[in-house]
Amino acid sequence: MSMYVGEALAGEGNEVAHIDLMIGSKDGPVGIAFANALSTQSSGHSNLLAVLAPNVAVKPSTVMVTKVTIKGAKQAVQMFGPAQAAVAKAVADCVAEGIIPQDQAEDLVIVCGVFIHWQAEDNEKIYDNNYQATKESIVAAMNQKPTAAEMIAQKDTAAHPFKGF
Repeated sequence: MSMYVGEALAGEGNEVAHIDLMIGSKDGPVGIAFANALSTQSSGHSNLLAVLAPNVAVKPSTVMVTKVTIKGAKQAVQMFGPAQAAVAKAVADCVAEGIIPQDQAEDLVIVCGVFIHWQAEDNEKIYDNNYQATKESIVAAMNQKPTAAEMIAQKDTAAHPFKGF
């Protein structure tokens, strides 16, 4: 398979984290999406590499894409600060723990959609929630979860937290 997809929600309130991601080979559809995301920037949608620190990018190379328009410096700093650090640490931990095989880290790329609420205040919660959601997304993707059978079993009882009614 050339593409794995994962999703997870962690936390609550304005610091909630919702991660959608794709993992796949550099020479497949995720590699194309990775290159497009990194090379296509627009106002309010500055995509960036996940780095543990300057000059220490994670492997698999991971591009973070904003899921909402960044509307100011505070929200941008939250994306380029606690969210970036959290995503990078989750990717690194997944490689260290064997969730992503280390021998595949150079051949794979990740496209990671990150949500930062425009009223988020607590950077520690932003970090913690994005770390948890990213790690859970990677685990789900690499294990192809939920399966179709698991999804069907929950389709009538699952409660979407933002359904609105």
